[in-house]
Amino acid sequence: MRSFGVLLFGVALLLLQANAFRLTDGLPPLVAGALWVVALVVDAAHTVRQMRGTPAHPRVIATFRADLTLPATVLLGYSLLVSVGHAHLGRPIPSLVLPLILFMGVHEYSLARGAAIAFVLGYGTDLLGIAPVGLFTFTYVATFVLARAAGVRLAAQTTWMQVLLVGAFAIQESTVILVLLAIFGRDAWVPRSLYPLALPHAIATAAVAPVVFRLAQAIHSATTGGPRAEASGSASA
Repeated sequence: MRSFGVLLFGVALLLLQANAFRLTDGLPPLVAGALWVVALVVDAAHTVRQMRGTPAHPRVIATFRADLTLPATVLLGYSLLVSVGHAHLGRPIPSLVLPLILFMGVHEYSLARGAAIAFVLGYGTDLLGIAPVGLFTFTYVATFVLARAAGVRLAAQTTWMQVLLVGAFAIQESTVILVLLAIFGRDAWVPRSLYPLALPHAIATAAVAPVVFRLAQAIHSATTGGPRAEASGSASA
């Protein structure tokens, strides 16, 4: 049940990811600024509700859940740089699926189940994009295995650690893809044209990580206990 729910969520993220460029193209700074204000208000309200009844934290920034503010900030910054600063930047298109792959890895999903979901989502990314078939399939499966082997479950409990974790893996993913395209690609100009997009892609992917982690955690909790709970139940049975 859990695998099916996570897979459906991944497919929904994949479809949203394929159309994310529509949000960044020609977005006026005023609209981006309004979205940022709304995101900040929503996150601040959520943080206040979360902190009620708990001792005051000396560092509010450590407890502030910038789930919506982070991607809105990236969107606003890109809009201002392009519209006002007339800068020529690569579009910050995030990989919405990558944080889900990492979520499965840090929550120690079984190797077979997690790799199978990563394979399906990677293959779907290959089909929807212009990448050679097998590129993201291999990358997503390898990312899941690496995240699971790293054992960073505790490190991904806070919003800011999720951002750092996903950002690091996004850079690693972009590096692997560029290297594979340089070695096995037919056109030498493709990696050269894509490498300027690596940093905006990593920043945008890290920014959406808390939202994806939060939704994935809701699905994870709604579909019975976690993998560890299942293992304990099986052992006791």
